[in-house]
Amino acid sequence: MAVSQSNYAHKLVSTLHPEIVEFAVTVMEIRVDDLSGPEIAGLLEGHLDHMATLSPPDTVYALDLDALRVPEVTVWTVWDGGELLGCGALKELDPQFAEIKSMRTAPEHRGKGVAERLVRHILDVARQRGYRRISLETGTHADFQPARRLYKRFGFDYCGAFADYSITPHNVCMTLELAQD
Repeated sequence: MAVSQSNYAHKLVSTLHPEIVEFAVTVMEIRVDDLSGPEIAGLLEGHLDHMATLSPPDTVYALDLDALRVPEVTVWTVWDGGELLGCGALKELDPQFAEIKSMRTAPEHRGKGVAERLVRHILDVARQRGYRRISLETGTHADFQPARRLYKRFGFDYCGAFADYSITPHNVCMTLELAQD
């Protein structure tokens, strides 16, 4: 689902004085991604490589492109024009339970609200699909601290292992009960 105000915002920013444009907010468009582009392949390759440096191999649960190309997974990418800012996915575990997967912000776009915008979008879609609970697994290394803080701000709490995960000193699981409208 694309952000409908994207073109309007680009036109608005282009009418601003050049000195103001450098302070303009990044326009983020969220798209369902078919994982065929080189940009997403590169971002996910960097994600897998980074995860491998932070945790032992048997505790890295990040998915590669093939594992994300299954019917129960929807992947979204966040763009500013032609520049990929980040990605995230929603994996259905059962008709009432889903998991957030493959959250990654391009290093040069961290701190700009990309992950926050994407988590909000994923939670909105999860509610629309009727999921009652959404969970995730993430690492305990200091590099994961911003992600854990973000999930806590959205109301996620730490929980026991779910699906095929095991809790180790290198990872934690978090969950959120979704209110149904």
